Amino acid sequence: MNKVILMGRLTRDPEVRYSAGENALAIARYTLAVDRRFRRDGEASADFINCVAFGRSAEFAEKYFRQGLKIAITGRIQTGSYTNRDGQKVYTTEVVVEDQEFAESKAASDNYAASHPQQRSAEPSMPSPSAASADGFMNIPDGIDEELPFI
Repeated sequence: MNKVILMGRLTRDPEVRYSAGENALAIARYTLAVDRRFRRDGEASADFINCVAFGRSAEFAEKYFRQGLKIAITGRIQTGSYTNRDGQKVYTTEVVVEDQEFAESKAASDNYAASHPQQRSAEPSMPSPSAASADGFMNIPDGIDEELPFI
C-alpha cells in the first residue's frame, strides 16, 4: 500500500502550469514544511516535502492556497528520474496529491501570517471574513460547488 498523510505549511505559493493540447490539464506544484515530531537539542526542524496536484485539485490550490497556509493532504509517493543538462541522472521523490484541505481556520491563518510577515507575499483570494455569520461559520457563496475538487 502506498498512502501518505501530511500536515504542514506551504513554503511558497503553488506553482501552476497547464499541459499543452486540446484538453489542458492544470498541474500545481508546492512544498509543505512538515514539523518533525522529535527535535534535537530543542531546535525546531522540519521536512520539506514536494507535492504535485492535478486537474481540479491543482486549480483549487492555485485559487486558495498561499504561502504560510496550513493544509492537510493525502496522496501517494511517486519516484522518478531524469537526465539533466549536464548529463547527470537526477532522482526525484514527490507526493501525488489525492485529497487536500485546509488544516486551520481563516482566523488562525491570519494570526500566523501576522506573526510571520516575512513569509507572506499576498493575501488569499478566499471569501472575506465579513461573510461569516454570528455562529462563526462562513456563508458559502452560490455556485462554489462547481469550483470545489471533491464534489
